[in-house]
Amino acid sequence: MPQTRPSRPAVAAALIAGIGLVAAVAISTPRRSGPELTAPGNHATVSAADSANGPVAMGNGVFMGGAIRHDTSRALRSIPGHPVRALPAGDGQGAEDGGPDRTRPHAVDTVVQSTLASPAMPGTSKNFDGIGFPGVSCNCAPPDTNGEVGLSQYVQIVNEGYQVWDKSTGNVLLGPVGISTIWSGFGGVCQTNGSGDPVVLYDQLANRWLVSQFAGVSTPTDECIAISTTSDATGAYYRYDFHLGTNFYDYPHLAVWPDGYYMSDNVFNSAGTTYLGPQPFVFDRARMLQGLSATFQTVGALGSFVDPFLPADLDGPTLPPAGAPADFVKWPGNGTYQTYHYHADWVTPGNSTFTSFASPAAAGFSQLCPFSRACVPQLGQASSSNLDALADRLMFRLTYRNFGDHESVVGNFTVSSGGVAGIRWFELRNVTNGPETVYQQSTYQPDATWRWMGSAAMDGTGNLAIGFNASSSAIYPQLRYAGRLAGDPLNTLAQGEATLFAGAGSQSGTSNRWGDYADLTVDPVDDCTFWFTSEYYSTNASFSWRTRVGAFTMPGCGSSPTTGSIAGRVTDSVSLGGIPGATVSLSTGPSATTDASGAYSFTGLAPASYDVSASKAGYTPKTNTGVAVTAGATTTSDFALVPIPSTTVGPTYPTTSTAGSGGDGNGFETNRAALWGGPDGSAARDVNSGTSNSTSCTSAARDREVTSGYAFGSLGSSILGIQVELRGFVSSTKSGPRFCVQLSGDGGATWTAGKSTASLGTTLATYHLGSVSDTWARTWTADQLSSTNFRVRIIDLANSTSRTFSLDAIGVSITSR
Repeated sequence: MPQTRPSRPAVAAALIAGIGLVAAVAISTPRRSGPELTAPGNHATVSAADSANGPVAMGNGVFMGGAIRHDTSRALRSIPGHPVRALPAGDGQGAEDGGPDRTRPHAVDTVVQSTLASPAMPGTSKNFDGIGFPGVSCNCAPPDTNGEVGLSQYVQIVNEGYQVWDKSTGNVLLGPVGISTIWSGFGGVCQTNGSGDPVVLYDQLANRWLVSQFAGVSTPTDECIAISTTSDATGAYYRYDFHLGTNFYDYPHLAVWPDGYYMSDNVFNSAGTTYLGPQPFVFDRARMLQGLSATFQTVGALGSFVDPFLPADLDGPTLPPAGAPADFVKWPGNGTYQTYHYHADWVTPGNSTFTSFASPAAAGFSQLCPFSRACVPQLGQASSSNLDALADRLMFRLTYRNFGDHESVVGNFTVSSGGVAGIRWFELRNVTNGPETVYQQSTYQPDATWRWMGSAAMDGTGNLAIGFNASSSAIYPQLRYAGRLAGDPLNTLAQGEATLFAGAGSQSGTSNRWGDYADLTVDPVDDCTFWFTSEYYSTNASFSWRTRVGAFTMPGCGSSPTTGSIAGRVTDSVSLGGIPGATVSLSTGPSATTDASGAYSFTGLAPASYDVSASKAGYTPKTNTGVAVTAGATTTSDFALVPIPSTTVGPTYPTTSTAGSGGDGNGFETNRAALWGGPDGSAARDVNSGTSNSTSCTSAARDREVTSGYAFGSLGSSILGIQVELRGFVSSTKSGPRFCVQLSGDGGATWTAGKSTASLGTTLATYHLGSVSDTWARTWTADQLSSTNFRVRIIDLANSTSRTFSLDAIGVSITSR
């Protein structure tokens, strides 16, 4: 975000739960009204004149605008490079922090990876410096580092520079030059008022480059998009200026989809002071690839209560299912990964729709530094120079892959975890056809280092990697990357992490700005090599950022796999929640235990059919037969276990008792047999209740009685609770007389902590200790509750020894399933 434009406000969205189905959403800000236009030819068109004041109504809440100018450039390598005009030092920081309605999630994170896996990440095959400040004379921060890899080139774009390298040798082919070089001679705001937030994508379906940035006089109102005419990023471009309207169209992020180039913006009023919501756009890819006049469609900003979203960017050679809508996923400030479907109809724009498709639950998380946004520490810098976390949105890119047997969308954002910043990453499946599910999600926070500004992607084998920045009060900001192989246990970055580049300085000044994004992309040739770019500092300074580019390949990618995997979840069929600690076993012998979310996995399995069984005490076991494993794939085998109904047995009474050690050693010496069996109105008595006035259950000076011989019969394997029922009274209420009870399951060798009744009365009454859901802080087995092993100990408590305690019956009830 360069100094050439006013600062953008932060998203100050007040989230409301359940946005619901959004069909053909109405524009929430004023637009120029106009006639519904008839679509000439195959694709509807709107003239530049009609689009000069913004998109026009096409019916059903859909708006369309045409490029207000377009042409074809000369080869970029033949145009003299434009340095960005010299600017006064500044950073563009302003009202970006805060807002009265800002969403601030705060919940327990149950999916934290809190340990660092053994380092197994590969080293880099390429590692070189990208554009650095002031590489193109841009006194601006942050650099908005972004890059992409094509057939033979790597392209990086930052505020406000553009550079091309040979991806095999690392040699520079072009630049760095100002982004405005691409729009040299084009005219309008794209040539003279480009304002940054740049994006570069490689459209691997057509082998073309897409370069964009927003532009405008004082307010970014236009999106400038250039499409290369060939796979050479230094060649000619088809250039377009799309006038989006009069609002402040901020933080544009684009994605490639077969039927269009899709974009998300965070939209503010023209002054940049009021958040109007995220807004989806789609540009006519088919016509732009031919250099023809082209249009865009939108359904307007969704409202200040909606958090930002990103469009899914296609990776890999396999197309989405025919006619599949484009996917947008929203930052889960409301607790869900709300997914929208955008279907663009270029022939009849009024038939285009933008709808809410699914809202699978996101694991709880707490937003990082929600009030200041700047909280990431650095070595040698005061807290006033803490770095911007930008933790109120998904991080670029949101990536889509079609693996044939399933679709995956992978994304990430920054959260607060363990007192530092962590990377929450997630994989959604079946996003176009449903039912959409969260296949895996986890917060990567393995130690006390702060990790943020991530970018996630998958290679063609299904291995996942995340590039990110890392910093703390003990280290300068660094570039690192972590990952998992397709067959690794779910919800873990099991390959550890590696350092791509260690910065040698910290940033001061620039109003804490960092980022605003990084980029991890996958080589379209081998579909294996990851390329990551982000920001660092080489020395302690202000306005002296550097960028770095590195490439690495996960082991085994591209080779033919010989094994497959089985993975899934074990859930409670009633509560639908995951069952932790369940045992899952294969017919061939191996077994696994489910994690906190009920997930399990088996990797390295030879292709065959397996019987998979799941069991947990308190549930009816279940077996899935004939689960087929194929090489290179993960087969899902889920279980919904039915809980066994609970049953309460009792109250059951003892058949024998004896005085326990302690006190005067007599216990209930008078009519002891009255304790046995059920209540009958007669009572055993303890005449003198001890040898001291202690009121503690653990005092050896108080009298006690141990009862045994309880016969509960058949009990379930899961003991849910034990309740003890006492019927008794005391000779005097003075000195606070009470019964205390302890339980033993090993014949009296060890005892639970005691539970005490309220003060006793002088007439026969019933008292209950424990309950049908109280296990007395102990895990019990049916064997421990047998007549041989189970004991109940009663201790007489009072601040006096001259009390007579009378006890008619001691009953025990057991609830199990």
